[in-house]
Amino acid sequence: MKKKVIVLGGDGFCGWPTSLYLSRSGYDVTIVDNLSRRKIDVELECESLTPIRPMSSRLAKWRELTGEDIRFFNFDVARHYHRLLTLIKELEPMAIVHFAEQRAAPYSMKSSYHKRYTVDNNLNATHNVLCAIVESGLDVHLIHLGTTGVYGYGTAGIQIPEGYLKVKVDAGGTDEEMKIMYPPHPGSIYHMTKTQDALSFLYYNRNDGLRITDLHQGIVWGTNTNETMLDEILINRFDYDGDYGTVLNRFLMQAAIGHPLTVHGTGGQTRAFINIQDTVKCIRIAVENPPEHGEPVKIFNQTTECHNILELAKQIKKLCGAEIKYYVNPRNEDEKNDLNFCNDNFMKLGLNPITLNEGLMNEIHDIAKKYQNRCDISKIICTSRWRSDLLIDTKGSTRPVIKTSFEKAV
Repeated sequence: MKKKVIVLGGDGFCGWPTSLYLSRSGYDVTIVDNLSRRKIDVELECESLTPIRPMSSRLAKWRELTGEDIRFFNFDVARHYHRLLTLIKELEPMAIVHFAEQRAAPYSMKSSYHKRYTVDNNLNATHNVLCAIVESGLDVHLIHLGTTGVYGYGTAGIQIPEGYLKVKVDAGGTDEEMKIMYPPHPGSIYHMTKTQDALSFLYYNRNDGLRITDLHQGIVWGTNTNETMLDEILINRFDYDGDYGTVLNRFLMQAAIGHPLTVHGTGGQTRAFINIQDTVKCIRIAVENPPEHGEPVKIFNQTTECHNILELAKQIKKLCGAEIKYYVNPRNEDEKNDLNFCNDNFMKLGLNPITLNEGLMNEIHDIAKKYQNRCDISKIICTSRWRSDLLIDTKGSTRPVIKTSFEKAV
């Protein structure tokens, strides 16, 4: 009998390819999603660059091509607690993969409404899942997609460990060693919710013995996996707008349509990255390697490499002949930082990471070229600001933009 896995948020950018990958890997997959990301497309008046078909069409095509059935339930995990509880009791899954959160930092900072929505949705969804597992009485392994952003984007001066930090505390003149959660430093409301998720996991692990894996994931680049490439009906999302588009995908799309690459500030920010194909592999590795009973929350840094944003832009300029423009940074962050993450856990479990290469960048560039007629150029510039006194820059500059003072929005 196949092992059952529930994927919460299985219609999204990471959730959809993960659902297909787990199904093809021999798992009995059930998706729960309220299709909120599709509704946000309507709100923002900006669709995925790639055409996303209705869920029924996606699942029918998957069944036709592979013979595998994926069940789908349309409800809101943050609101419909008893539907979630009933489903867990009925299916008795070995694992629940939790993607059911609003995933974009810029979207979470658009307004007071968007801040409250992100907090309400993300925290309630996570807490409902934890409560439902406890109330079900089942031994379900929870895998949560978190973010490296919980660590902050300042220069740590050390390799950031996987979730926990060994420290020495002065206890009356005697040094006592202990292990604590790495001090959080969220850089947006979205990152704040992921930080609070981590505290919820800590509590339910200690109090109720839940087995939990928290994956602190870097920025995802790429679009398709082997499964989503089987047919255009299965194609994955390609977000390019200023709220949901991830930086490397945005750069490659901008190059494809002849738009300047939108580098914020000096471009001196360093970020952690992972390819979408590695994301789905990491989820499977996590599913198959649950914590032992009584073990603390298992935390993996789900990232394969770190890159400086300006250096990425220069690579794409060389590859595609694109122009670089510098825009006032709408985020409240350092102009420059250095990051270095430990990712030993996934390496030890057999992950052979895909690193940034011209072949895959060309593949993404080609996808952007193919669907460029679906691009709304007016949605490319980020108009979400971390504070109201930060400038919305729609023109850009040929030189790096260093903030010396706060300017009023125009």
